[in-house]
Amino acid sequence: MVQLAPAAAMDEVTFRSDTVLSDVHLYTPNHRHLMVRLNSVGQPVFLSQFKLLWSQDSWTDSGAKGGDHGHVHTKEPPSAETGSTGSPTGSGHTQEEDDVLGEEAQGSPHDIIRIEHTMATPLEDVGKQVWRGALLLADYILFRQDLFRGCTVLELGAGTGLASIIAATVAQTVYCTDVGADLLAMCQRNIALNSHLAAAGGGVVKVKELDWLKDDLCTDPEVPFSWSQEEISDLYDHTTILFAAEVFYDDDLTDAVFKTLSRLAHRLKNACTAILSVEKRLNFTLRHLDVTCEAYDHFRSCLRALEQLADGKLRFVVEPVEASFPQLLVYERIQQLELWKIIAEPVT
Repeated sequence: MVQLAPAAAMDEVTFRSDTVLSDVHLYTPNHRHLMVRLNSVGQPVFLSQFKLLWSQDSWTDSGAKGGDHGHVHTKEPPSAETGSTGSPTGSGHTQEEDDVLGEEAQGSPHDIIRIEHTMATPLEDVGKQVWRGALLLADYILFRQDLFRGCTVLELGAGTGLASIIAATVAQTVYCTDVGADLLAMCQRNIALNSHLAAAGGGVVKVKELDWLKDDLCTDPEVPFSWSQEEISDLYDHTTILFAAEVFYDDDLTDAVFKTLSRLAHRLKNACTAILSVEKRLNFTLRHLDVTCEAYDHFRSCLRALEQLADGKLRFVVEPVEASFPQLLVYERIQQLELWKIIAEPVT
Protein backbone atom coordinates (compact mmCIF):
# COMPACT_ATOMS: atom_id res chain seq x y z
CA MET A 1 0.00 0.00 0.00
CA VAL A 2 1.00 3.64 -0.33
CA GLN A 3 1.87 5.86 2.61
CA LEU A 4 1.66 9.51 1.68
CA ALA A 5 3.65 12.42 3.00
CA PRO A 6 1.82 15.54 4.28
CA ALA A 7 -0.36 17.38 1.78
CA ALA A 8 2.29 20.04 1.12
CA ALA A 9 4.50 17.35 -0.42
CA MET A 10 1.86 15.05 -1.89
CA ASP A 11 4.20 13.68 -4.56
CA GLU A 12 6.60 12.33 -1.94
CA VAL A 13 5.62 8.69 -1.56
CA THR A 14 6.93 6.35 1.12
CA PHE A 15 7.46 2.90 -0.38
CA ARG A 16 6.78 -0.39 1.30
CA SER A 17 7.94 -3.86 0.31
CA ASP A 18 4.85 -4.58 -1.81
CA THR A 19 5.00 -1.29 -3.76
CA VAL A 20 5.22 -1.28 -7.56
CA LEU A 21 5.99 2.00 -9.37
CA SER A 22 5.97 2.49 -13.13
CA ASP A 23 9.07 4.09 -14.64
CA VAL A 24 6.76 6.44 -16.53
CA HIS A 25 5.95 8.25 -13.31
CA LEU A 26 9.65 8.73 -12.59
CA TYR A 27 10.33 10.32 -15.99
CA THR A 28 6.97 11.82 -16.95
CA PRO A 29 7.34 15.11 -18.84
CA ASN A 30 5.48 17.14 -16.22
CA HIS A 31 7.26 17.23 -12.87
CA ARG A 32 4.14 17.80 -10.81
CA HIS A 33 1.26 15.40 -10.39
CA LEU A 34 -2.05 16.94 -9.42
CA MET A 35 -3.88 14.80 -6.89
CA VAL A 36 -7.54 15.10 -7.88
CA ARG A 37 -9.37 12.66 -5.60
CA LEU A 38 -9.35 9.40 -3.68
CA ASN A 39 -10.79 6.40 -5.48
CA SER A 40 -13.33 3.99 -3.98
CA VAL A 41 -10.62 1.98 -2.23
CA GLY A 42 -8.94 5.05 -0.75
CA GLN A 43 -5.99 5.33 -3.15
CA PRO A 44 -4.87 8.82 -4.23
CA VAL A 45 -5.64 9.48 -7.90
CA PHE A 46 -3.30 11.82 -9.79
CA LEU A 47 -3.72 13.72 -13.05
CA SER A 48 -0.75 13.69 -15.43
CA GLN A 49 -0.41 14.79 -19.01
CA PHE A 50 1.52 13.32 -21.89
CA LYS A 51 2.76 15.39 -24.80
CA LEU A 52 1.86 14.42 -28.36
CA LEU A 53 4.42 15.45 -30.96
CA TRP A 54 2.34 16.18 -34.04
CA SER A 55 5.46 16.96 -36.06
CA GLN A 56 6.88 16.08 -39.43
CA ASP A 57 10.33 16.03 -37.83
CA SER A 58 9.28 13.35 -35.37
CA TRP A 59 8.18 11.08 -38.24
CA THR A 60 11.81 10.82 -39.29
CA ASP A 61 13.14 10.52 -35.74
CA SER A 62 13.14 6.76 -35.31
CA GLY A 63 15.13 4.26 -33.32
CA ALA A 64 14.79 2.14 -30.22
CA LYS A 65 16.55 4.62 -27.97
CA GLY A 66 14.09 7.48 -28.52
CA GLY A 67 15.17 10.93 -29.57
CA ASP A 68 15.90 14.42 -28.41
CA HIS A 69 12.61 16.23 -28.88
CA GLY A 70 13.77 19.50 -27.43
CA HIS A 71 13.73 21.18 -30.84
CA VAL A 72 10.64 19.56 -32.31
CA HIS A 73 8.26 22.09 -33.85
CA THR A 74 4.67 20.94 -33.61
CA LYS A 75 2.08 21.43 -36.30
CA GLU A 76 -1.67 21.61 -35.82
CA PRO A 77 -3.17 18.12 -35.42
CA PRO A 78 -6.65 17.14 -36.61
CA SER A 79 -9.14 19.78 -35.55
CA ALA A 80 -12.13 19.38 -33.25
CA GLU A 81 -14.86 21.68 -32.01
CA THR A 82 -13.75 23.86 -29.11
CA GLY A 83 -15.61 25.98 -26.63
CA SER A 84 -15.23 29.69 -26.16
CA THR A 85 -12.35 29.21 -23.72
CA GLY A 86 -10.29 27.28 -26.25
CA SER A 87 -10.75 24.03 -24.34
CA PRO A 88 -12.43 21.15 -26.19
CA THR A 89 -16.13 20.83 -25.57
CA GLY A 90 -16.71 18.16 -22.93
CA SER A 91 -13.01 17.69 -22.23
CA GLY A 92 -13.74 16.88 -18.58
CA HIS A 93 -10.93 18.84 -16.90
CA THR A 94 -11.58 21.80 -14.64
CA GLN A 95 -10.13 25.28 -14.52
CA GLU A 96 -8.72 24.44 -11.08
CA GLU A 97 -6.84 21.49 -12.56
CA ASP A 98 -5.43 23.69 -15.32
CA ASP A 99 -4.38 26.32 -12.78
CA VAL A 100 -2.45 23.76 -10.75
CA LEU A 101 -0.81 22.25 -13.81
CA GLY A 102 0.21 25.77 -14.79
CA GLU A 103 2.27 26.32 -17.90
CA GLU A 104 2.28 22.62 -18.72
CA ALA A 105 -1.46 22.84 -19.48
CA GLN A 106 -0.96 25.58 -22.08
CA GLY A 107 -1.00 25.10 -25.83
CA SER A 108 -3.32 23.20 -28.12
CA PRO A 109 -5.51 20.66 -26.29
CA HIS A 110 -4.76 18.26 -29.14
CA ASP A 111 -1.10 18.13 -28.12
CA ILE A 112 -1.90 16.77 -24.66
CA ILE A 113 -3.41 13.55 -23.33
CA ARG A 114 -4.60 13.89 -19.74
CA ILE A 115 -4.63 10.66 -17.76
CA GLU A 116 -5.85 9.98 -14.25
CA HIS A 117 -3.83 7.24 -12.59
CA THR A 118 -2.57 5.99 -9.27
CA MET A 119 1.07 5.77 -8.26
CA ALA A 120 3.09 3.24 -6.28
CA THR A 121 0.44 0.54 -6.06
CA PRO A 122 0.39 -3.06 -4.88
CA LEU A 123 0.93 -5.59 -7.69
CA GLU A 124 -2.79 -6.31 -8.05
CA ASP A 125 -3.45 -2.65 -8.92
CA VAL A 126 -0.68 -2.03 -11.46
CA GLY A 127 -3.35 -1.54 -14.14
CA LYS A 128 -4.10 1.82 -12.54
CA GLN A 129 -0.64 3.09 -13.49
CA VAL A 130 0.70 4.15 -16.89
CA TRP A 131 3.39 1.91 -18.36
CA ARG A 132 5.91 2.46 -21.14
CA GLY A 133 4.50 -0.43 -23.14
CA ALA A 134 1.19 1.44 -23.50
CA LEU A 135 3.06 4.47 -24.86
CA LEU A 136 4.97 2.30 -27.34
CA LEU A 137 1.69 0.74 -28.47
CA ALA A 138 0.15 4.20 -28.83
CA ASP A 139 3.08 5.24 -31.02
CA TYR A 140 2.51 2.20 -33.22
CA ILE A 141 -1.21 2.96 -33.57
CA LEU A 142 -0.37 6.50 -34.69
CA PHE A 143 2.23 5.14 -37.11
CA ARG A 144 -0.10 2.46 -38.56
CA GLN A 145 -3.25 4.54 -38.85
CA ASP A 146 -4.02 2.67 -42.07
CA LEU A 147 -4.37 -0.56 -40.09
CA PHE A 148 -6.77 0.93 -37.52
CA ARG A 149 -8.73 3.48 -39.56
CA GLY A 150 -12.47 2.85 -39.58
CA CYS A 151 -12.12 -0.49 -37.80
CA THR A 152 -13.74 -2.05 -34.76
CA VAL A 153 -10.95 -2.84 -32.27
CA LEU A 154 -10.65 -4.38 -28.82
CA GLU A 155 -8.08 -3.67 -26.12
CA LEU A 156 -7.42 -6.36 -23.52
CA GLY A 157 -6.30 -5.16 -20.08
CA ALA A 158 -6.68 -1.50 -20.98
CA GLY A 159 -5.71 -0.18 -17.54
CA THR A 160 -5.96 3.61 -17.64
CA GLY A 161 -7.18 3.46 -21.25
CA LEU A 162 -4.34 5.43 -22.85
CA ALA A 163 -3.90 3.12 -25.86
CA SER A 164 -7.66 2.93 -26.42
CA ILE A 165 -7.85 6.73 -26.41
CA ILE A 166 -5.19 6.89 -29.12
CA ALA A 167 -6.92 4.12 -31.10
CA ALA A 168 -10.15 6.12 -31.04
CA THR A 169 -8.49 8.90 -33.04
CA VAL A 170 -8.60 6.60 -36.09
CA ALA A 171 -10.78 3.57 -35.31
CA GLN A 172 -14.57 3.61 -35.63
CA THR A 173 -15.35 1.69 -32.43
CA VAL A 174 -12.98 0.84 -29.59
CA TYR A 175 -13.96 -1.72 -26.97
CA CYS A 176 -11.77 -0.78 -24.01
CA THR A 177 -11.81 -3.73 -21.60
CA ASP A 178 -10.46 -4.73 -18.21
CA VAL A 179 -11.83 -6.03 -14.88
CA GLY A 180 -12.71 -4.27 -11.63
CA ALA A 181 -15.36 -1.59 -11.29
CA ASP A 182 -12.93 0.92 -9.76
CA LEU A 183 -10.37 0.50 -12.55
CA LEU A 184 -13.04 0.64 -15.26
CA ALA A 185 -14.52 3.79 -13.70
CA MET A 186 -11.05 5.41 -13.86
CA CYS A 187 -10.76 4.30 -17.46
CA GLN A 188 -14.15 5.81 -18.25
CA ARG A 189 -13.05 9.07 -16.63
CA ASN A 190 -9.96 9.18 -18.85
CA ILE A 191 -12.09 8.59 -21.93
CA ALA A 192 -14.16 11.62 -20.92
CA LEU A 193 -11.05 13.74 -20.22
CA ASN A 194 -9.84 13.13 -23.77
CA SER A 195 -13.15 12.88 -25.62
CA HIS A 196 -12.09 15.67 -27.98
CA LEU A 197 -9.37 13.43 -29.45
CA ALA A 198 -11.84 10.67 -30.31
CA ALA A 199 -14.39 13.20 -31.55
CA ALA A 200 -11.86 14.60 -34.02
CA GLY A 201 -11.64 11.20 -35.72
CA GLY A 202 -15.26 10.20 -35.20
CA GLY A 203 -14.34 7.29 -32.94
CA VAL A 204 -16.47 5.84 -30.16
CA VAL A 205 -14.95 4.22 -27.05
CA LYS A 206 -16.98 1.75 -25.01
CA VAL A 207 -15.57 0.71 -21.63
CA LYS A 208 -16.52 -2.89 -20.87
CA GLU A 209 -15.66 -5.67 -18.46
CA LEU A 210 -13.77 -8.60 -19.95
CA ASP A 211 -12.46 -11.20 -17.52
CA TRP A 212 -9.77 -13.44 -19.03
CA LEU A 213 -10.66 -16.19 -16.55
CA LYS A 214 -14.24 -16.45 -17.85
CA ASP A 215 -15.35 -17.89 -21.18
CA ASP A 216 -18.34 -15.60 -21.66
CA LEU A 217 -18.91 -11.87 -21.52
CA CYS A 218 -20.99 -10.47 -18.67
CA THR A 219 -24.49 -9.48 -19.85
CA ASP A 220 -26.05 -8.81 -16.44
CA PRO A 221 -27.45 -5.25 -16.68
CA GLU A 222 -27.03 -4.89 -12.91
CA VAL A 223 -23.24 -5.25 -13.24
CA PRO A 224 -21.34 -2.06 -14.12
CA PHE A 225 -19.72 -2.09 -17.58
CA SER A 226 -21.57 -5.23 -18.71
CA TRP A 227 -22.32 -5.98 -22.38
CA SER A 228 -25.57 -5.70 -24.27
CA GLN A 229 -26.46 -8.35 -26.84
CA GLU A 230 -26.13 -5.71 -29.57
CA GLU A 231 -22.58 -4.88 -28.43
CA ILE A 232 -21.60 -8.55 -28.35
CA SER A 233 -22.94 -9.01 -31.88
CA ASP A 234 -21.03 -5.94 -33.04
CA LEU A 235 -17.87 -7.18 -31.35
CA TYR A 236 -17.94 -10.58 -33.01
CA ASP A 237 -19.20 -9.38 -36.40
CA HIS A 238 -16.86 -6.43 -36.96
CA THR A 239 -13.69 -6.61 -34.82
CA THR A 240 -10.50 -6.99 -36.84
CA ILE A 241 -7.84 -5.68 -34.43
CA LEU A 242 -7.00 -6.81 -30.89
CA PHE A 243 -4.27 -5.16 -28.83
CA ALA A 244 -2.77 -5.33 -25.36
CA ALA A 245 0.09 -3.62 -23.54
CA GLU A 246 2.08 -4.67 -20.48
CA VAL A 247 -0.22 -7.48 -19.34
CA PHE A 248 2.45 -10.19 -19.32
CA TYR A 249 4.00 -9.82 -15.87
CA ASP A 250 2.42 -12.90 -14.25
CA ASP A 251 2.54 -16.38 -15.78
CA ASP A 252 -1.04 -17.31 -14.88
CA LEU A 253 -2.35 -14.04 -16.29
CA THR A 254 -0.24 -14.47 -19.42
CA ASP A 255 -1.76 -17.91 -19.95
CA ALA A 256 -5.22 -16.38 -19.50
CA VAL A 257 -4.49 -13.60 -22.02
CA PHE A 258 -3.41 -16.05 -24.70
CA LYS A 259 -6.39 -18.30 -24.02
CA THR A 260 -8.66 -15.27 -24.40
CA LEU A 261 -6.92 -14.19 -27.61
CA SER A 262 -7.42 -17.64 -29.10
CA ARG A 263 -11.04 -17.84 -27.97
CA LEU A 264 -11.88 -14.42 -29.39
CA ALA A 265 -10.10 -15.12 -32.68
CA HIS A 266 -12.20 -18.27 -33.12
CA ARG A 267 -15.43 -16.38 -32.42
CA LEU A 268 -14.76 -13.36 -34.63
CA LYS A 269 -16.43 -13.36 -38.02
CA ASN A 270 -13.40 -11.84 -39.74
CA ALA A 271 -9.70 -12.61 -39.73
CA CYS A 272 -7.96 -10.51 -37.11
CA THR A 273 -4.59 -9.11 -36.11
CA ALA A 274 -3.37 -8.85 -32.53
CA ILE A 275 -0.69 -6.34 -31.49
CA LEU A 276 1.05 -7.07 -28.19
CA SER A 277 3.41 -4.74 -26.34
CA VAL A 278 5.75 -6.11 -23.68
CA GLU A 279 8.79 -4.96 -21.75
CA LYS A 280 11.55 -7.48 -21.17
CA ARG A 281 12.27 -6.98 -17.47
CA LEU A 282 15.42 -8.36 -15.89
CA ASN A 283 15.21 -9.48 -12.26
CA PHE A 284 17.63 -11.11 -9.88
CA THR A 285 16.09 -14.27 -8.41
CA LEU A 286 17.26 -16.28 -5.44
CA ARG A 287 16.09 -19.44 -7.17
CA HIS A 288 18.58 -18.94 -9.99
CA LEU A 289 21.09 -16.75 -8.15
CA ASP A 290 21.26 -14.86 -11.41
CA VAL A 291 19.53 -12.18 -13.44
CA THR A 292 16.61 -13.67 -15.38
CA CYS A 293 13.51 -12.53 -17.22
CA GLU A 294 11.10 -15.31 -16.38
CA ALA A 295 7.88 -13.45 -17.17
CA TYR A 296 9.20 -12.50 -20.60
CA ASP A 297 10.45 -16.03 -21.24
CA HIS A 298 6.99 -17.38 -20.44
CA PHE A 299 5.44 -14.82 -22.78
CA ARG A 300 7.71 -16.01 -25.60
CA SER A 301 6.85 -19.64 -24.90
CA CYS A 302 3.14 -18.75 -25.18
CA LEU A 303 3.81 -17.09 -28.54
CA ARG A 304 5.48 -20.27 -29.78
CA ALA A 305 2.65 -22.45 -28.50
CA LEU A 306 0.06 -20.26 -30.23
CA GLU A 307 1.97 -20.41 -33.50
CA GLN A 308 2.09 -24.21 -33.29
CA LEU A 309 -1.60 -24.52 -32.45
CA ALA A 310 -3.32 -26.74 -35.02
CA ASP A 311 -7.08 -27.17 -34.70
CA GLY A 312 -7.99 -27.16 -38.36
CA LYS A 313 -9.83 -23.84 -38.13
CA LEU A 314 -7.30 -21.05 -37.62
CA ARG A 315 -3.59 -20.63 -37.97
CA PHE A 316 -1.64 -18.00 -36.07
CA VAL A 317 1.33 -16.26 -37.67
CA VAL A 318 3.62 -14.54 -35.15
CA GLU A 319 5.92 -11.72 -36.23
CA PRO A 320 8.12 -9.30 -34.27
CA VAL A 321 7.58 -5.61 -35.05
CA GLU A 322 10.73 -3.54 -35.42
CA ALA A 323 10.48 -0.63 -32.99
CA SER A 324 11.97 1.85 -35.46
CA PHE A 325 8.75 3.73 -36.13
CA PRO A 326 8.52 7.41 -35.13
CA GLN A 327 8.07 8.40 -31.50
CA LEU A 328 5.12 10.74 -31.15
CA LEU A 329 4.76 10.60 -27.36
CA VAL A 330 7.41 11.79 -24.94
CA TYR A 331 8.78 8.85 -22.94
CA GLU A 332 11.95 6.80 -22.74
CA ARG A 333 11.78 4.19 -25.50
CA ILE A 334 14.23 1.64 -24.16
CA GLN A 335 15.55 -1.37 -26.07
CA GLN A 336 13.72 -3.76 -23.74
CA LEU A 337 10.36 -2.64 -25.15
CA GLU A 338 9.00 -5.00 -27.81
CA LEU A 339 5.98 -5.27 -30.09
CA TRP A 340 4.65 -8.52 -31.52
CA LYS A 341 2.06 -9.01 -34.23
CA ILE A 342 -0.17 -12.08 -34.36
CA ILE A 343 -2.20 -12.68 -37.53
CA ALA A 344 -5.11 -15.11 -37.12
CA GLU A 345 -6.44 -16.41 -40.41
CA PRO A 346 -8.65 -19.33 -41.47
CA VAL A 347 -6.98 -22.57 -42.49
CA THR A 348 -7.53 -23.15 -46.17
